[in-house]
Amino acid sequence: MKFKISLEYAGTNYSGWKKQKNAKTVQDTIINAVKTAFSKCNGKNIFTDLQGSGRTDKGVHALGQVAHLECDTMIAPHILQFKINDELPSDINILDNILDIVKAPQNFHARHSAVSRQYLYRISERRTAFEKKFVWWIKDSLNIEKMSVASALFKGMHDFSSFTEESPDQQSTKVLIEDINISRNESSKYIILIRIRASHFLWKMVRRIAGVLAETGRGNFTDKDILYFIKNYSDAPAKYTAPPSGLFLEKVYY
Repeated sequence: MKFKISLEYAGTNYSGWKKQKNAKTVQDTIINAVKTAFSKCNGKNIFTDLQGSGRTDKGVHALGQVAHLECDTMIAPHILQFKINDELPSDINILDNILDIVKAPQNFHARHSAVSRQYLYRISERRTAFEKKFVWWIKDSLNIEKMSVASALFKGMHDFSSFTEESPDQQSTKVLIEDINISRNESSKYIILIRIRASHFLWKMVRRIAGVLAETGRGNFTDKDILYFIKNYSDAPAKYTAPPSGLFLEKVYY
């Protein structure tokens, strides 16, 4: 049986989503929670597989990660959600109410069935006692209007080789950015929000876009510089890679 799971997590204490040897990851933590939950249940409950929609990097968070769980169980989805959550640490949670565990068709795949993904990057223009782990604190004042104008240059299909690093999982560096917008948080005006929706994302791509836009807000980059980075390979964006603390996988579209 296959289940679609929607979850949130704070990635600060994890080496990313994907399971690794000798490293604490979100995927491994959930798998262990599922196995422990099954071991406490009566009857035949067999874990098979757990796959996520995207491989968030070390320190990156998720507000709406989606995964599929394959197992042989007769436990109802809402009961399964409670049992797994009971075994998870406080920084990982399977969402309830609107998003929870639901039965999925056998051909559903959390990663391959997704048509696009949306990431959120949060920048704070002031020191904050409560959100240090969930923002990038920039001491300088940023020109959000310049950042917004510059962000539009990333829309469309482009080669983002200047905004990623080589990885065996990447077959192409071309990505279609469907939408990108910059705004201030309505309740906390010192928080700048960068939202990017795309067909898929390359390794460190969002963090490098955020870093370049921040430099634009500081007045160190112009639209001409950004167009150059998009049309020609440059190692400059790598030098301004934003920290993982402000990055969230916000939503996955199917």
